[in-house]
Amino acid sequence: MKVLCERILKEGKCFEGSILKVDKFINHQMDPNLMKQIAVEFIRRYASTEINKIITIEASGIAPAIMMGFLLDLPVVFAKKKTPSTMSDMLITKVFSFTKQREYNIVISKEYLTKEDKVLFVDDFLAYGNAAKGIIDLCAQAGAELVGMGFIIEKAFQHGRSIIEKAGVRCESLAIIESLENCKIKLRR
Repeated sequence: MKVLCERILKEGKCFEGSILKVDKFINHQMDPNLMKQIAVEFIRRYASTEINKIITIEASGIAPAIMMGFLLDLPVVFAKKKTPSTMSDMLITKVFSFTKQREYNIVISKEYLTKEDKVLFVDDFLAYGNAAKGIIDLCAQAGAELVGMGFIIEKAFQHGRSIIEKAGVRCESLAIIESLENCKIKLRR
């Protein structure tokens, strides 16, 4: 996606440890017009796929997921990182956060992810595939069909895609980072 790649090169910042900071337009301050373009591109890529629900993990995946839900008139469910006191019957799995360097539980109410669901997972980054593993597990627990996973940015050198493909799930990324070596952003063209 050309506009996204241009923004990453122009406004993205690289830090040691292969960290790409895009908080100026994706995951802190958001550009709603870019989010709409991202949603439209995911919709285009999954146009021939039957979907009845979009899922994500709080917090950075919520904006593109909501935009897609709005455009497709579909419900959006986000896995919560803290169990609410009002949720008792839930699906739960553990996820390791690369960014925060800690493990946490993610939960979804059994009411909102069921065997009748054909879901598309949307998130901001694909790195090592830890969030993807968690969503694959939650969908398996629910008996839901995970029809695909969409990521705004994939760090290909961290090989998260292989986890998704081994699970037999379709994976689409809008911008693929080949390398952040020497803090230089190298995109796949």
